[in-house]
Amino acid sequence: MKNQKKAYLYGLGAVACWSTVASAFKLSLNYFEPAQLLLVATFSSLLLLLGLLARQGKLHLLLPTFKQRPGYYTLLGLLNPALYYLVLFQAYDLLPAQQAQTLNYTWAITLTLLAVPFLGQSIRRQDWIAIALGYLGAMVIATKGDIFSLNFDSPLGVTLALASTLLWAGYWILNARNQADPLVTLTLSFLLGLPVIVLATAWLSDFALDAWQGWVGAIYVGLFEMGFAFVMWLLALRYAENTARISNLIFISPFASLLLLRLLVGEQIYPATLAGLVMIVTALLIQQWQPRRRFANNTEAE
Repeated sequence: MKNQKKAYLYGLGAVACWSTVASAFKLSLNYFEPAQLLLVATFSSLLLLLGLLARQGKLHLLLPTFKQRPGYYTLLGLLNPALYYLVLFQAYDLLPAQQAQTLNYTWAITLTLLAVPFLGQSIRRQDWIAIALGYLGAMVIATKGDIFSLNFDSPLGVTLALASTLLWAGYWILNARNQADPLVTLTLSFLLGLPVIVLATAWLSDFALDAWQGWVGAIYVGLFEMGFAFVMWLLALRYAENTARISNLIFISPFASLLLLRLLVGEQIYPATLAGLVMIVTALLIQQWQPRRRFANNTEAE
């Protein structure tokens, strides 16, 4: 049953979770290395997802769903959570959180480019404008406004932050035509990604997880970034009478995240970060602008 009020509540709940995670990433990385943070976060999220499936009576779907396409689900798990979060956490470790999170926000623009060869979609004129504006905003952020100097705080960190957008967009490209239950798919991804993350932790770091602050941060990331936020967003879309209005809530997240980074982490927010973020959000709004579809949605709502 559609219920726009419930949709807004769940949507705002998901946005609230996503707004806190940049601060949680940065604070947790003071105590854990990227692979260690990912190991604890993934395990925490997996327990939550298995619990949610058990409550819905869907645990029995895991094995038959995997058997249908074992290679496909293994690849999903390799992309998310393994590679995506390893790369993203390393970017956060090298960059100010405001740069890492805002550069990562360009993933939707990357998705537009990847959808052409992999999904056979075409790029509209407004998409090209959005792509140019979005990546110009990313350059403004990465260079703190001095785009002609090409002087980055950490060239590797910037590269990793942008690479994370390729991995995340690739994950959603693979998911585009998947007909399986989304919660079952996500749980399989985490089940299959966990052994890779254990190996990565052994190779890149160690299992000396002594700091309780790191545990608190990693569990928070696992429950709220990887778990509750995803579930609440699915519920928001399920209850939504107008999906576009709910989707636009996501644009609150990066601005709220910058405020929390200032208050919780103590980062000085650069004017270039705000300017670049406005450019990226404007680019995403340009991508979404579809007058005919909006008119159709408004008609249906009435």
